[in-house]
Amino acid sequence: MPRLLIVKTGDAFPEVVEAHGDFEALFQQVLAAAGFDAAVFDARHEPLPALEEIDGLYITGSHAMVSDAEPWSEALKPWLVEARERNTAMLGVCYGHQLMAAAFGGVSDYHPAGRESGTHEVTLTEAGRADALLGQLPERFPAQLTHAQAVLEAPEDAVVLARNAHDAHQALRYGPRQWSVQFHPEFTPEVMRAYLARQVAALRDQGQDPEALLAGVGATPEAGSLLARVAEAVAGEPSRRD
Repeated sequence: MPRLLIVKTGDAFPEVVEAHGDFEALFQQVLAAAGFDAAVFDARHEPLPALEEIDGLYITGSHAMVSDAEPWSEALKPWLVEARERNTAMLGVCYGHQLMAAAFGGVSDYHPAGRESGTHEVTLTEAGRADALLGQLPERFPAQLTHAQAVLEAPEDAVVLARNAHDAHQALRYGPRQWSVQFHPEFTPEVMRAYLARQVAALRDQGQDPEALLAGVGATPEAGSLLARVAEAVAGEPSRRD
């Protein structure tokens, strides 16, 4: 069984936590359904764990902003660089996506077009279609999204794997076993609707139609498969413990 660690970088809204579980619980639910266990490390309150005890990392979303450069978030950057140097498998999600990109030399900040929320289609690039992880998905697939910040400049050595009309960096690869995605593979339609319900005023202020976005929420099985696919890839490799 691979030693998987979920790096918790924030909390979901209280009503989401009560009804569906916090960010890390959503990850654990998906992984458990595929037969995998994952420990949790709260990066805001706990010391950085030893990387030699970890086979795969997941970095969650957060309501924090990478550009605020909070001390706990900044402390994760060199740790993630070390994890990349050790070729530890990684999947960053939303905040985790933006944090990984910033740690590896890119720029993450507020998106000039504002917030992207709801179920939206994502398209694989040519590199994405050939990627070991995302290449198993259809060329176009729906994904759950809620973010105000984004990767504005990808690291020079990163490969863009997916994009859409709003965001040129929906998925990136930084090495053979290191990926990040702007969308939320752990979100169910119910969680996505709860987030949209919280954002009605902000979305209207941005000129969007929250009712149409709510009506457009749907299942995202292809995007949702990525969490288990990473664990399955790690489980299928020779032991890295020696």
